[in-house]
Amino acid sequence: QRRSLAPSQLAKRKAGGEEEEEEDGEWRPPAGGAHGFCLDSVFQTQKRPKAGSEAESGDSYRSPFRKPLALLTNRPHCLDSSQHEAFIRSILSKPFKVPIPNYKGPTGLRALGIKRAGLRSPLHDPFEEGALVLYEPPLLSAHDQLKTDKDKVPVHVVVDPVLSRVLRPHQREGVKFLWDCVTSRRIPGSYGCIMADEMGLGKTLQCITLMWTLLRQSPDCKPEIEKAMVVSPSSLVRNWYNEVEKWLGGRIQPLAIDGGSKEEIDRKLVDFMNQRGLRVPSPILIISYETFRLHAEALQKGSVGLVICDEGHRLKNSENQTYQALNSLNTPRRVLISGTPIQNDLLEYFSLVHFVNSGILGTAQEFKRHFELPILKGRDADASEAERHKGEERLKELISIVNRCLIRRTSDILSKYLPVKIEQVVCCRLTPLQAELYKNFLKQAKPVEELKEGKINVSSLSSITSLKKLCNHPALIYDKCVEEEEGFMGALDLFPAGYSTKSVEPQLSGKMLVLDYILAVTKSTSNDKVVLVSNYTQTLDLFEKLCRNRRYLYVRLDGTMSIKKRAKVVERFNSPSSPEFIFMLSSKAGGCGLNLIGANRLVMFDPDWNPANDEQAMARVWRDGQKKTCYIYRLLSVRTIEEKIFQRQTHKKALSSCVVDEEQDVERHFSLGELKELFTLNETTTSDTHDKIKCRRCVNGHQVRPPPEGSDCTSDLSQWNHCADKRGLQDSVLKAAWDAAVTFTFHHHSHEEQRGIP
Repeated sequence: QRRSLAPSQLAKRKAGGEEEEEEDGEWRPPAGGAHGFCLDSVFQTQKRPKAGSEAESGDSYRSPFRKPLALLTNRPHCLDSSQHEAFIRSILSKPFKVPIPNYKGPTGLRALGIKRAGLRSPLHDPFEEGALVLYEPPLLSAHDQLKTDKDKVPVHVVVDPVLSRVLRPHQREGVKFLWDCVTSRRIPGSYGCIMADEMGLGKTLQCITLMWTLLRQSPDCKPEIEKAMVVSPSSLVRNWYNEVEKWLGGRIQPLAIDGGSKEEIDRKLVDFMNQRGLRVPSPILIISYETFRLHAEALQKGSVGLVICDEGHRLKNSENQTYQALNSLNTPRRVLISGTPIQNDLLEYFSLVHFVNSGILGTAQEFKRHFELPILKGRDADASEAERHKGEERLKELISIVNRCLIRRTSDILSKYLPVKIEQVVCCRLTPLQAELYKNFLKQAKPVEELKEGKINVSSLSSITSLKKLCNHPALIYDKCVEEEEGFMGALDLFPAGYSTKSVEPQLSGKMLVLDYILAVTKSTSNDKVVLVSNYTQTLDLFEKLCRNRRYLYVRLDGTMSIKKRAKVVERFNSPSSPEFIFMLSSKAGGCGLNLIGANRLVMFDPDWNPANDEQAMARVWRDGQKKTCYIYRLLSVRTIEEKIFQRQTHKKALSSCVVDEEQDVERHFSLGELKELFTLNETTTSDTHDKIKCRRCVNGHQVRPPPEGSDCTSDLSQWNHCADKRGLQDSVLKAAWDAAVTFTFHHHSHEEQRGIP
């Protein structure tokens, strides 16, 4: 009988008392040879022998491929304890090594994968060389450390080294000021401030640093805010997006909205406002003032941690819709950026401060009673000594309050980092045609007689515009001459025979003649590029005709250009390889914020009543990234209304040093006598401006070098270092244009103190 040799069967048989065959474990092949045996013999030979015979023969039929099985027992197999201890000691004796080739960084004392209970650390090392620390926790005694909850210990707030390494000293100071303001450390209960640095000082970079720091850290070891919003003019939306990409290098993905359908914009804004949590996908929204005003409802349904308003002087009127829409946002942290905030009257200045820190100056009525009226009375020419003293006291009080939330540095700081800037006011003679048209207009229109009680009516404003256009070029008033409007009757006979506006004739305008010389000499003697700025698109049309006649390559930016195209045009012009020679710019459409460092010469063709507009436009070329000496040419037609505008500008700029400026509205600024002076043409003087500065450098109309002791200007115009005739010019381009129509120039050098220029 065949029996199974399985261990379970063997155990059963052993338990039943059956004797098991003794097997020697040896297997022998059946008899009959290796070949030619039949199947029957195999079965016969493979039959298991009886127990007795197996012991005698010693044969075993166990296969050599089957290993003997170990006996099953209930005792666990134990290692030798000495061997185990030796193995553990060998593991612990080896120090931890980071599994990265050539790794030399600190390994730290904390165990991998284990959170340190109660220990908090700043995001960046506050003791690293060059670290910009915005907040340093107070030092605690050993006793206080034992009592303090370790989960609530404040940590350092340190600016990301990626940004702190590129910040200049004044920018580091600015970031610290901004952070203190928006975290209510400068004024308890107030979270806003005004960044009023002049153009070119890096206000954008400072605000990007502030946003990135607030989005990433706080003394409480978590982000201070979840989302931030930047509201800017439409022409700067793409510029803000590029600046964030430039300085943060892809660490964050901003959302820039500069176009699209109403439904698409609403969807994007709703998605932005619905973002929550520590890791918001797009934590920065960049939007234009116009788009914000149209879609304010979608943004007012939630809260935003920080709002930054670029070119914030747009908010000077608290009654406009944009101001009211922004003011209704659920956002206590507000930063207003403006390189020219001190350009308006006291009430408009109050609107800016009230927007960022509501209530800091009281209500509008309280402000007017306590500050505006005493200050204005004290500055009146007929004020008594007591009124002047009271006005000065209230002005100092106002400055002390506002300076807690306003930071302003001048462009003098840039002299350490940027090349020289030479600003020249070029006084140009009128051509005979311009002079005759000017005199005829004053005789016929009689704008002085239209003035009543020092007020300017619609007719007077129209007269001012006509005179300003005539100073630019007679072509701008040619249509009025054809239609024989008031002031231009019979003027058509003064134009040359066969005159046509289809082609520009530079010789008919003193300023256009000088401009033609400047462009020709610059093009032929250097590889410099030029920016042409004007307040009128009609003047830009004349520039285009001139460029086509001279075959100059140019680009033009005015209000008709889309936002997306503006950014592309500016980027292409700034490229050193771009062939464009001239960039035409409308000061109304794109004077603020643009970076045109591809050019180093700028011509301001006509002045604006508001000096801030001109300052903004002229700051487009002298800013970070500029490598060449910058030349600014401000063209004025002498003895005309343009000189009056320039004098008013300099007066306002002198007043701005007192923090607040008077109304820049023509009607409020001018007395009746001054209004009448606007409509005069003084043919007995070389320049009315030159007479007013009482320049003692000139004798009989010629410049004396060196100047007499204490000779320079003693009026508001003293900011201009000296006047210069052709002999005193250092600019070869302007020398070439001198004989055309230039009378003289006022000269201002950005580095005069540093360079020892007299």
